[in-house]
Amino acid sequence: MKLLPILMLIISNVFMTYAWYGHLKTFKGSALWIAIVVSWGVAFFEYCFQVPANRLGAESFTVPQLKIIQEVITMVVFAFFSIYFLKVPITKNFFFASICMVAATYFIFQDK
Repeated sequence: MKLLPILMLIISNVFMTYAWYGHLKTFKGSALWIAIVVSWGVAFFEYCFQVPANRLGAESFTVPQLKIIQEVITMVVFAFFSIYFLKVPITKNFFFASICMVAATYFIFQDK
């Protein structure tokens, strides 16, 4: 059952990343209110995966562990989104920040 919450967090983060950053490319020429409404609509699907993922995940992980898992997933999803959708390269500083997130993951899992 540990894998299902992580899979749901990945799906949730794909929706979240698009809701937060996709409008910068997709709706660049549109009115701001249109980007907001579309982003809210996309974010609805994020919540449809995020909330159950956290409920299921809380059966196997602590809340801090769930949070750091979600943050690492966010970094990975954002990296792919940035490169392939926004066409923005990842810098060495992004890489170093990601290493810090991996270290944070190590330390948070030492609590068990």
